[in-house]
Parts: sequence; C-alpha cells; structure tokens
Amino acid sequence: MSRQVFLYDPPDRFVAGTVGLPGRRTFFLQATAAGRTTSVALEKAQVEALAERIDELLDEVVRRTGGSAPVPAVAPAELADTEPLESPVDEEFRVGTMALAWDGEGERMIVEAQALVELDADTDEDLVEAEERLLQDETNGPPMLRVRLTGTMARAFAKRALEVVNAGRPPCPLCSLPLDPEGHVCPRQNGYRRGV
Repeated sequence: MSRQVFLYDPPDRFVAGTVGLPGRRTFFLQATAAGRTTSVALEKAQVEALAERIDELLDEVVRRTGGSAPVPAVAPAELADTEPLESPVDEEFRVGTMALAWDGEGERMIVEAQALVELDADTDEDLVEAEERLLQDETNGPPMLRVRLTGTMARAFAKRALEVVNAGRPPCPLCSLPLDPEGHVCPRQNGYRRGV
C-alpha cells in the first residue's frame, strides 16, 4: 500500500490532548496548519514517553551545541496552550511506533508517529526485521504523521503533554494506583475500599 504521510512543517499548533472523562480518556496527538487538522490516537504511556524523550533530546542538543542551538531551557510561558483539541476529533489512525530526531541543519525537532500494524513473524529477529523495513520504507507502509517543530515549540508541546497525562485520576497515597471517583480496592489495605 502507498504510504500516506500527514506532514506539518511547521504546524500552526501541535498538542497532546484527551477526549472523555478521567479513567476513560482517549489520548490524541493533534497537528493543525493552513485549515487542516490531523488527529491520531495513542496510549497515555506513549504520550508520557514522547514528552519525556523530547525534553531529553532537547537537553542533549543544548549540551552538544554549548547552548548555541535555539532551544530554551524551559517552555516559554507565552506559548502555553490550554485550549481543548480542535473539534471534531476524527481519528486518522492509532499510533504504533514513534520516532524522534533533531535536524541540526534546519534546527528542527522531527516527530514521527506511525500507524499500528499487525506483523506476522516466526521469531523475534523476523519481527525486528519487519519493523525496521516498515520504518525505513518511505513509499509503502502504514500512514504516518510527521511534524517538524522549532525547539521552542517542542518544549511547549512536551510541557503540555505531561500536564495532560498528569491531569487524570489522582493516585492513591498508599499504592499509587489511580483512584476512581467511587474509590478503589487498595492492595495495601488488604482489599478494603478506599474513598477519595
């Protein structure tokens, strides 16, 4: 199949957001530019990992360039985006794999999110080989969202993404599992229900 690439270079807006109530939220990455919007669904853990890796990569860029790269140490307050996702949120695909890179020449962070695919493989080596072929094939393969961000935009994205992840259900102070509004069965309390 011919690969469909949703390219935003640069986007007007690139954010992580959710639809639904805490405990039942669906997480999305959403890119918007020139009147078009692309939304892709992913897991909470993927959003958290992406945000953390973006911050780590930006910190490494600053370290390696001796601070000469146009990357702020923290997200500028004026770029804080607290608006909800653009409606309607139409899922293009569910994210399977993600990749990050820094384009030193263009001074841009490249974020790629590729659709989840089912791979048939007899061994782990075959599976790894099939995944690598999919990631490297620019003309064939599953759909992909590719976004090129300035260092400042990438810091702002990472900050909002971590805030979105942490805005869910509060953790139980004893076991750290999420508390539902009706409470939860806490393993540290030998099964007694713990309320909020």
